[in-house]
Amino acid sequence: MNKEKSSLTSLVSTFARVYHSEYDQPKVFDDFVAKNLITQKEFADIRENMINGVPFFNEKIARQFQDQPDEILKWITQVQLSPTPLARAAYCESVLLHEIRLGVKQYVILGAGMDTFSLRHPELREQLKIFEVDHPATQAFKRERMTQSDDEVPANLSFIPMDFTRGFTEQPLVEAGFSPSNKTFFSLLGVSYYLTKEENANLLKKLFAKVPSGSSIVFDYPDDTLFDEKGISNRVQHMVQMAAASGEPMKSSFSFNEMEKMLEDAGLLIYEHLSPETIQKRFFLNRSDYLTAFETVHYIHAVKK
Repeated sequence: MNKEKSSLTSLVSTFARVYHSEYDQPKVFDDFVAKNLITQKEFADIRENMINGVPFFNEKIARQFQDQPDEILKWITQVQLSPTPLARAAYCESVLLHEIRLGVKQYVILGAGMDTFSLRHPELREQLKIFEVDHPATQAFKRERMTQSDDEVPANLSFIPMDFTRGFTEQPLVEAGFSPSNKTFFSLLGVSYYLTKEENANLLKKLFAKVPSGSSIVFDYPDDTLFDEKGISNRVQHMVQMAAASGEPMKSSFSFNEMEKMLEDAGLLIYEHLSPETIQKRFFLNRSDYLTAFETVHYIHAVKK
């Protein structure tokens, strides 16, 4: 990963959150701070690239809305870009806020990207320590954007530069004030796809080796139809193809039994499992736009025994 690639990936994700916050109704997940992390020019450039690139995703839509660029942008954002990032963030934060009421003192965000939780929840600064773990290039880019937008780094937020896809180590967290004896909540969103099954299993074991019982994690994962399912307008197939073309191919998918076994081996029990059908009912029911739950993607909340 280089800085330019990291920046582009982060910006496209930020673009999707900003678009949803400003244009979609009702909101699945309102990241009203994300607009501070992307410039107007970057937003305009990504908008133009998305509109121009729509024939790759759907030639029929490209022809149907050839004179309606805003409708093309709405279609490509709501169909391809936004569903999973929005719903998994909404689910993760709802679980986290409940866990805080149950005594969680630390929140570790693995693969944090341009996450804005710490900026959107100043009321938690006295009771929750937040650790953002991500590639050094991604974190440098985010910190630069926070400086440019005059967003101060909250006192309860620590940046932990780490390429944990090459192996997770607890020491940098401890040096930043993380306490293994405190009840901890982890999030791992948009990451499991890019790790092998063995890497996913080893990461979970390391995360939960020392934290106390009751600590938990929310993550999303692709089921075992990932490489066969095409999805609406071939969007699943496109997701897999784009990942491969970017040089970061998707490496793993899981049956439910495989996932349950992997979590059990790490000392975890599944507290809640959300299938695509459940995600659809919880986050996308009765919408009049294009937003629907992404095929093959599941969410899990798992708790240490």
